This record gives sequence, C-alpha cells and structure tokens, in this order.
Amino acid sequence: MTTKQASCYLRDALVPIYGQHEAAAMIAVIFDEVMHYSQVDVVLRADSELPEFVPALFEQIVARLQRHEPLQYIMGAARFHGHRFRVTPATLIPRPETEMLIDIIADDHRSATDLRVLDIGTGSGCIAVSLALALKFPIVSATDVSPEALDVARENARNLRARVSFIEQDILVAALPVRPCFDIIVSNPPYVCLSEQAQMEPNVLDYEPHIALFVTDDDPLLFYRAIIRYAAKALAQGGRLYLECNRRFTADVASIALTAGFSSAATVIDGFAAPRFVSAIR
Repeated sequence: MTTKQASCYLRDALVPIYGQHEAAAMIAVIFDEVMHYSQVDVVLRADSELPEFVPALFEQIVARLQRHEPLQYIMGAARFHGHRFRVTPATLIPRPETEMLIDIIADDHRSATDLRVLDIGTGSGCIAVSLALALKFPIVSATDVSPEALDVARENARNLRARVSFIEQDILVAALPVRPCFDIIVSNPPYVCLSEQAQMEPNVLDYEPHIALFVTDDDPLLFYRAIIRYAAKALAQGGRLYLECNRRFTADVASIALTAGFSSAATVIDGFAAPRFVSAIR
C-alpha cells in the first residue's frame, strides 16, 4: 500500500462518519502518529510504499473510529498548547478552549517569577504542565482524586521536563489551609449536567471518564463552591483564581467568588464567543 492509497482508504472510511473537515484532521494525526509524516510528507511521498505493518494498523484504527472511540485514546496522545500529552481513558481529552485558559494566565503574569501555582483536578496534567512551561520559574502543584489520572499526569510532566508536584486529593473533602500558600489557583472541574448528556457526541459520552465530566442537575456548582472556599483561604492577598465553567453558570460562579470575599470576579469569553471562564482576584 502506498501513502496515497492509504490516505484514500482512510478518507473513504472516515468522511461518511465524521465529515470532510474532521476526517482530514484525523488523517493528518494518524499519519503523524504512525509514520511521523507531516501533511507535506503525505503529498511528497504519495507513491512511497508504506511498511508492511501499516495497512493492518490503519484497519484497526478505522474500526475503532467507526465505533466512535476518540482518536486521542486510540493514539494515546493529544496535542495541547504546543505540546504532546499522553492521554488514556482515565483522563479527559484536553479541549481547545482550555488552551485559552493557559494563555489568559500567562498574559496576566507575564513579568512575574517564582509564582506558586495550584491546579485542582489536573487529569492528564495538561494545565499544570503547560503553566510550568509557560510561566517564569513557577512552583507548580496539582491534585486529582484519581490515582490513575495522576500516573498519566506524572508521565507527562517527566516527558515534557516540567517540574510539577502531584498530590492525590479530593477537593470536596480537602482540609482548608491555615495560611495562604498560592499565588494562582486554576481548575477545570466537572461541570456538565447529567441532563446535558443527550446533546453530547458518543465519542465523549461513551468513552471519556464520567467522574471528570458530570455533575448532578440539583447541584451543578458543587465543585465550584468547594474550590472557591479552598481558594479563599489558600490564595495570598492579590492572588488569582481561574476557573473553566459551564457557560450556563459562569455568572453564578463569579457571584459565589464575590460572596466568598474575592475583591473582583469577571467572566471571560472563549474563542467560540461563549462565557467560559471566571477570573477572580483575592
């Protein structure tokens, strides 16, 4: 099988399911991960014969994609903020909107050094590791309730040579600190209401960890209240809290922060023109 034949096979198998644009993006990732081919390489090496193992591997990948399994889990990796992160079914797949959260934090603290940073609910570690690489000499810690997710996060930190301390902790029952110990706290906690499942694609609903996605409809701000309560004690005066939110509840989250004693709390629009983030100052 040549590169061109493989590309045509992938396109014919994936376009009917995912559409032209998404299928093309998937094909680019598959060639990059399996063959380390860029899109230019795919064109220039169109007539080159692929190694014997590749056609069977491509068939396996297609079969899994036809069952709507996320490509990132199949490949075991996802791109986030310019870095390659390992992901597994124990971790959420990093989203493009969360990359904007990294940019917001980096822009707010571009000239600061030695900032003490905490990422609550780190998952794959994509936020903590990206901040460790984007800020100037930060001291970064990250927590998660899942030991399996923390194993993945630690591997990502090692692979990307980022200095992050990882701690197994459930923020819902975490003891409040006796004195301020962080300059930045960031979190992308579970915020999808169970009633919203019907609107979700099967590649998310059937494969990504529900513990990291969902909250009950009768208490959708459960994690935000716990995080804000913790941050009100843990942040130094003037420290900042950054939260990714369900766009239905960003105003409510900002209000909770103000009630908890934060001097300001603003909602921030994401790249899809949705109110996605809350930035609050202690």
